[in-house]
Amino acid sequence: MKQSKLFSPTLREVPSDAEVKSHQLMLRAGYIRQVAAGVYAYLPLARRVLDKVEAIIREEMDKVGSVEMTLPGLIPADLWKETGRYISYGEDLIKLRDRHDRDFILGPTHEETFTDLIRNTIDSYKKLPLSLYQIQTKFRDEKRPRSGLLRGREFIMKDAYTFHEDYASLDESYEAMKQAYHNIFTRVGLNYRAVIGDAAAMGGRDSMEFMALSDAGEDIVVHSDQSDYAANLEMAESYYQAEPSQAHALDLELVETPGVTTMEDLASFLKLSLKDTLKSVLFIVDEKIPVLAITRGDHTANEVKVRMALDGKKIDPASEDQIRELFQTVPGYAGPIGLSDQVTVVLDHHVKDMANTVTGANQEGKHYKNVNPDRDFDDCTYADIRMVEEGDPSPDQKGQLVFQKGIELGHIFKLGTFYSEAMQATVLDSNGRPTPVIMGSYGIGVSRLLSAVVEQNSDDKGIVWPEQLAPFQVHLVPIKWTNDIQGQLTKDIEAALTAQGYEVLIDDRNERPGVKFTDAELIGIPYQITIGKKAKDGIVEVSSRRTGQMKEAKLDQVLDAIQSFKED
Repeated sequence: MKQSKLFSPTLREVPSDAEVKSHQLMLRAGYIRQVAAGVYAYLPLARRVLDKVEAIIREEMDKVGSVEMTLPGLIPADLWKETGRYISYGEDLIKLRDRHDRDFILGPTHEETFTDLIRNTIDSYKKLPLSLYQIQTKFRDEKRPRSGLLRGREFIMKDAYTFHEDYASLDESYEAMKQAYHNIFTRVGLNYRAVIGDAAAMGGRDSMEFMALSDAGEDIVVHSDQSDYAANLEMAESYYQAEPSQAHALDLELVETPGVTTMEDLASFLKLSLKDTLKSVLFIVDEKIPVLAITRGDHTANEVKVRMALDGKKIDPASEDQIRELFQTVPGYAGPIGLSDQVTVVLDHHVKDMANTVTGANQEGKHYKNVNPDRDFDDCTYADIRMVEEGDPSPDQKGQLVFQKGIELGHIFKLGTFYSEAMQATVLDSNGRPTPVIMGSYGIGVSRLLSAVVEQNSDDKGIVWPEQLAPFQVHLVPIKWTNDIQGQLTKDIEAALTAQGYEVLIDDRNERPGVKFTDAELIGIPYQITIGKKAKDGIVEVSSRRTGQMKEAKLDQVLDAIQSFKED
């Protein structure tokens, strides 16, 4: 491939709106161009990398018996109304109407569409299990698209779905797909972790996320420094060792705390440590259940854990009006003592250990002192609802928890019957009775994966592609393409390399050597061969983009030089 024919416009300056490294480099190196906020064109270099990523995905999907197909991106809204996600998915869902005033959406994911397909085509358990997947453009109306391909409004995704008669079959497919994901992310050369994830948004329960470790990530990966335990921050647990207070329980006392509405102000006003107070936060689960989550004052309630404690699907912080209605007071003074039965109270395990603590009295300007949970709280549930903190003991009691930023690459879910029950997708079981199809869902952010690879494989000069993903393996850079000797030697090297299966890019442009070298480093092809003044002696320079090592070689030594870099 001649570079003069390749549409790869490079940039010298870093675009002002590109904040993360992968966004900057993929713009500068001519891989992508923005069409609109969160919407990108994939130029030829990016398309070649995408093809290689997709080829790896297809190979691993074939190994687990998953079959590729394609569903439409334009989806009738009625399918999402059946499951309730037309409303619950929120403002990220792109909605539109056709000329006949019928509602449609642009698909952000395809659980409903696949479920509809199965309910209309599969009628017997004998046709299960079944595994189907697609690689397709998805759409989400992100409020603030940013970081290039890491968070866009249009993106490429691999989504797979499995259908089963029983949970044993689902478990088998889930484990096979988990291994396929490990294979995919290992093959593309990523430093990643598989972590426990939250499946609520998809309607399931068990799930696992695959995270590329990177400072550009928006997620926090929590893992042990001495074991393989890892989880998303929202799902992370720590080891709880009960340490009940030995203090004598004092009489409950109502105290005046005028203008004290924050935990810090309360601790200061009463001359206490934050960890000697109780923090009460009201949430609304599934849009109807008020839940008062109580943690130690220096801890933070974890919304996901609170929702899971109630076996809910959705959770939102309560509004100020809701707090006033349920507690008959203003925010800052709510507490669990004397509440109406309509509020469910959930306490974190660490609250069990507390004695003579402080909580809101449900009266403006007043708190209770000497609160003892086992004495003063009625009909409460204890659960792990606390956000873990760095340095906490790992739940497996092996080491401490460490926080790292991560980019979510993929997510696998055991959906169960959430979609099939809502959409009445049933098959006849072995006894001839209709039973809901059991489902799994498995996604990979294909375009996001490109950015994750660049984040982990780049330097101050540009991208450093792993060989298995690089748009070309070898970049030939003749200093002067029009020089007969340099031009002919370049062609001879290209012929020798292509005969061995290498993909070769020739910089045949009429540019200064400095421009050619700068662009070559930006583009990041693994091996560069410079054909310059020594071409008259049949000698070229072979270099490795990753290590910077360089060797001189003659035509019949070029392949050996590249092989030596691979071995190094």
